[in-house]
Amino acid sequence: MAFVLDTSVTACWAFVDEDHPAATLAFEKLQNEEALVPALWWFEIRNSLIVQERRKRINEADAARFLRDLAGFPIRTDHSPDEHTILRLARSHRLSVYDAAYLELALRGGLPLATLDADLAGAARAESVPVLRGIS
Repeated sequence: MAFVLDTSVTACWAFVDEDHPAATLAFEKLQNEEALVPALWWFEIRNSLIVQERRKRINEADAARFLRDLAGFPIRTDHSPDEHTILRLARSHRLSVYDAAYLELALRGGLPLATLDADLAGAARAESVPVLRGIS
């Protein structure tokens, strides 16, 4: 079954000092399943890498290597968000519109959500969207 992948999980894979059971589970699921992401994910991943380059946590070559590796995964970008639902979710759960876009995609597709963001995970649970947790 496919799942919605957010930036917090994806970025976790880029850094050797980060490890989280939900990120590990999502990575393992990508070996046999497709992930869906909203269009903003492309920008968020690259912004995360640039910020960490500035903090000297990753270098440019490692960031480029990570993006090349990431391109090989079955990650499909959704370009059809439901604006009304995103705004409703952002308002009712006090989420950013960016986070609400991930939740809207999971709701619309009837898919579980892979996130490390506690507020987004709480909103997902409130909307009866399963959240990938991994082994804890």
